[in-house]
Amino acid sequence: MSFFKAIRIDQRAETCDARYVDMAEEELMPGDVDLAVTHSAINYKDGLAVTGKGAVVRRFPMIPGVDLAGRVTRSTHPDFSEGDLVVATGCGVGEAHYGGFAERARLSGDWLVKLPGTLTPARAMTVGTAGLTAMFCLLALERHGLAPTDGTAVVSGASGGVGSFAVALLAAAGWRVAAITGHPAEAEYLTSLGAAEILAREAFAQPGKPLQSQRFAAGVDTVGGVTLANILAQTQFDGAVAATGNVGGMDLPASVAPFILRGVALLGVESVRPRIALRRAAWARIATDLDAALIDAMCEMIPFDQALERARAIVTGKIRGRVVIEMT
Repeated sequence: MSFFKAIRIDQRAETCDARYVDMAEEELMPGDVDLAVTHSAINYKDGLAVTGKGAVVRRFPMIPGVDLAGRVTRSTHPDFSEGDLVVATGCGVGEAHYGGFAERARLSGDWLVKLPGTLTPARAMTVGTAGLTAMFCLLALERHGLAPTDGTAVVSGASGGVGSFAVALLAAAGWRVAAITGHPAEAEYLTSLGAAEILAREAFAQPGKPLQSQRFAAGVDTVGGVTLANILAQTQFDGAVAATGNVGGMDLPASVAPFILRGVALLGVESVRPRIALRRAAWARIATDLDAALIDAMCEMIPFDQALERARAIVTGKIRGRVVIEMT
């Protein structure tokens, strides 16, 4: 019987108990592809899962880790063979199906994407769900027909994970990017990612008029709430905003004015469902559009024995950038 190390969350009474354990490969959940996990990453969802502060885990026991990359060790799926390097994000991994905080994983091949040749597992995990979601937003704006020649693209929550990658990806695609942040000290960081203009979060935090001066051709919103309402009110004719976050609230205190008087479009973006063709396209673009040195600059690499401690720390706001776990 083969064993591997993992972080497992067990439900005890009304609490969640996350700890390092040894597990047998026979305990893995069903799937047609087995992986030796080489890298994972710490997301806010993982912090909520291990601390029990959010309703992330949908079954117990659970191995957290919504992102993982590794090498195929067994496959009955037609798209994968032993030795392939693959990446998985979302698809219920780490929530309803054992995730990436383990040395082994067994997943559905329908959730996996082969890593493009220029993208290493470590860099794929630096990008992770945050970068993939940002690329989904960029692709949504492009499908809508928008291009850098249309004007400025605005990004809210620009200092966060999705926001940071949105700034970098939009800039790499040729957009002039205005980055909204509540952290003035992050201005240099955002400029290094490609932001041409830094905007104060406070200027978007209070309710404004239904229609305001036209400033933006496109937007990526990771905040929601009043911030999104103000961005919509400042979006120009035939512009569009890709919305993918709700840290500012689930309500949208806006009017229909931007939609019916300026033809503005609100594009919803989610990153959990497999939609494998879209995932392949997104990872291919990430591999070509994002500079490797920029990805590396956003990464802090840690060993697996520090993962649980750092996952707990992320919910207290004590992590900046992307923390990548090197499993071996």
